[in-house]
Amino acid sequence: MPANTAPIYAIAPEAMWNTTNITAANTAKDGTGTVTTVLTAGTNGSYVTNIRIRPRGTNVGTVMRIFVNNGGANTTAANNSLIEEVTMAATTNSESAAINGVTIPMNIALPPGYTLFVTIGTTVAGGFSVTAFGGDY
Repeated sequence: MPANTAPIYAIAPEAMWNTTNITAANTAKDGTGTVTTVLTAGTNGSYVTNIRIRPRGTNVGTVMRIFVNNGGANTTAANNSLIEEVTMAATTNSESAAINGVTIPMNIALPPGYTLFVTIGTTVAGGFSVTAFGGDY
């Protein structure tokens, strides 16, 4: 069987992020329920190098879960795959000390129409911003 021997590079850089502040808990571990879409793969697919999570102020500790969805309804658990979760430490808003964010290396190729979305396990006050970096093929 012949293989593709030519390297494939992204044609356009991509930086996508959630447009709403993530504050509400979703305790489902299968990707169903209320989710926040971070990235939708382009018409030829996309490559995701990393995801950057930034707290937006004072939050209790929680877990952020990252899912891949095959382009179908996320209400059907079989369309979703939990690919990563990260503990988000409690934070306190400050004007004199930085609140550290988290970078998650991804290095994954997504087929056309697939999405990356996130949920958090505990309701928080300040919320989170999530940005995915990569490129569209």
